[in-house]
Amino acid sequence: MSEILIIDDEAVIRSALTRLLKRHGYQVTSAGSVSEAEEANDLTAFDLIIADLRLPGEAGTSVIDKSGGSPVLIMTSYASVKSAVESMRMGAVDYIAKPFDHEELIMVVDRILKEARLQRQNAALKSTVQRAYPVKGMIGECAAMKEVFSRIDKVAPTDANVLILGESGTGKELVARAMHERSQRRDAAIVTVNCAAIPEELMESELFGHERGAFTGAVGTREGLVEAADGGTLFLDEVAELSPAAQAGLLRVLQDGEIRRVGSNKVRRADVRVLAATHRKLGEHVRQHRFREDLYFRLRVMEIELPPLRERGPDVKTMAKHLLERTCTQLNRPQMRLHPDALALIGRYQWPGNVRELENAIERAVILSDREYITPDLLAIEPDRPAPSANPDSETSLDYYFCQFVREHEGRLTETELAKRLGISRKTLWERRQRLGVPRQPRSANGDPRTR
Repeated sequence: MSEILIIDDEAVIRSALTRLLKRHGYQVTSAGSVSEAEEANDLTAFDLIIADLRLPGEAGTSVIDKSGGSPVLIMTSYASVKSAVESMRMGAVDYIAKPFDHEELIMVVDRILKEARLQRQNAALKSTVQRAYPVKGMIGECAAMKEVFSRIDKVAPTDANVLILGESGTGKELVARAMHERSQRRDAAIVTVNCAAIPEELMESELFGHERGAFTGAVGTREGLVEAADGGTLFLDEVAELSPAAQAGLLRVLQDGEIRRVGSNKVRRADVRVLAATHRKLGEHVRQHRFREDLYFRLRVMEIELPPLRERGPDVKTMAKHLLERTCTQLNRPQMRLHPDALALIGRYQWPGNVRELENAIERAVILSDREYITPDLLAIEPDRPAPSANPDSETSLDYYFCQFVREHEGRLTETELAKRLGISRKTLWERRQRLGVPRQPRSANGDPRTR
């Protein structure tokens, strides 16, 4: 429900406008002057402010700079082209003259609120608009993937929070976007947050926003990512990396729908559906007191676990063919096919980086190929390497595999190549090196790591 603030020094007009707007489903607050409104309310918390131009004390247009970006509609009985132009120049979204027709006012209010909502959605999607997410092209015929599809179909239309589990590269973000696209919130934004990529000292500010002067460098007021997702979906990737303070703030959002910006004592409301994902065993983190138990159960209303690619049988070859077709189209190359030997190699390989590693291998092969088919050597994979353990209660085997792989190949592969082979980003490679104590080895003149 949109919240509207009315500022007018005439009580009769305030009362009439309040009744009119409430009849049309809006939540309304009113005040007789800008100072009165500012003293009793957080002006940035409203979806729309309707202010009379001439008020006792400060003019109605003074609220524009105090609204924090909330749209301001100016009204006055002193209608003139000059005052209208001046109000718009100062930042008012529109101007309406008294006496006004009730239907006209409601039409103007509806339009302003709709435009403001679209602007928030566009801002939230701007960073991801160039990326392709084939939500309707999820591939899988194995029993585990059929169970994933079944759960998506059942939970997507609801507002239930969902915890998505799976190794890195299995497609957790794709599942989140599929649920958003099939939900009642599909016309609103889905805001993706990579919790592992945000420094701990900035995590609260990024998620919940901050007020000017809240900390060094906070030169202005900023809306958080949770607020940006208002009315839509918030996807928290790598949720296990949330700081304790951010966990407490997120719990408040899930319990009460409330947000408090860093440095503010004002409470804001946000209507968001939370989808969270992690490759870690979150239950183990709870037992080790590294993740809040109450937050864990709030997030885990429904749980969807994605199987690793090595456990999906014939799906691997089907997915390879699909990725080859898509990659050729994206790179503007003639359609290619997989040589039978390459297809057999793809079926034997264990794919520690899962779908992301397969996608990288296919893309590299398409770029390097001078023929109409892909040969095994172009995939640059080693099929005889043992698979990581599938033990769901431990990450030790995956960490061991990472350490062994990096130490064995860092002499002949760059960090970028290592990351691609593992199906992870360079940042993730660096973070895992630090966590597992596998520092990057200095290189000698011939390119090999120096022995210590």
